[in-house]
Amino acid sequence: MQEPTPQPLDEHDRSRYAWQIDVPDFGEEGQARLKGASVLVTRCGGLGSPVAYELAAAGVGRIILAHGGDLKTSDLNRQLLMKDSALGSSRVECAAERLREFAPKLEVKAVPSNVSTDNAMDLVEQADLVVDCAPMFEERFALNDACLELDKPMVECAMYELQATITTLVPGRTPCLRCLVPEVPPDWARRFPVFGAVSGTVGCLAAMEAIKILAGFGDPLLGRMLTMNLRDMTFANTSIDGVPRCSRCGSMG
Repeated sequence: MQEPTPQPLDEHDRSRYAWQIDVPDFGEEGQARLKGASVLVTRCGGLGSPVAYELAAAGVGRIILAHGGDLKTSDLNRQLLMKDSALGSSRVECAAERLREFAPKLEVKAVPSNVSTDNAMDLVEQADLVVDCAPMFEERFALNDACLELDKPMVECAMYELQATITTLVPGRTPCLRCLVPEVPPDWARRFPVFGAVSGTVGCLAAMEAIKILAGFGDPLLGRMLTMNLRDMTFANTSIDGVPRCSRCGSMG
């Protein structure tokens, strides 16, 4: 796993990020690493919107957004980078515009396509880290395989109704997504019940995972999965190191 190349901070950086630079074991060194980092976020909907927003707020230098399709009214309960006036227009362009307004120094690359086996390698190769916010397992498996091939870490998060999971997958150090979910669940559908507050909660946690890995501090969820049920506010942190390795990542370990 290759670490981001730190970029020098200027006075604007020191002022804008002063409160987080004060965090012990992060400091200016961690901020410089975030400034030099590139993150792929797929997609920029209910999960991806808060992920991208919090990464921009933290000072990540470059964000690649991959999301196809146009904005619909039913997206607006959870996709916080969108706006009512953009209905019928490109989701990813709306998200990119909002991020640039918020953080003018941020470099945003908007890709108006969902991840597939055709583009996953190219997209992952451009990033230091991937945050997987895709709702469809075909997309998630394509990201997983590309991250394995290119030795890139992936923050993997998912939600359904008031439940959610998050873990961080690092080739050679943790099980991969195919270890945890060998095949596409037969009953999984594109549309599922969810509150925006649930996706926002998980998105913020996923962004924090990415920040820790990129800046090299804290204790990421390596070999562990955080599960949560926000209906009764119960949380569990369980080991996944004992999961049998699949032939895909096991042959590369």
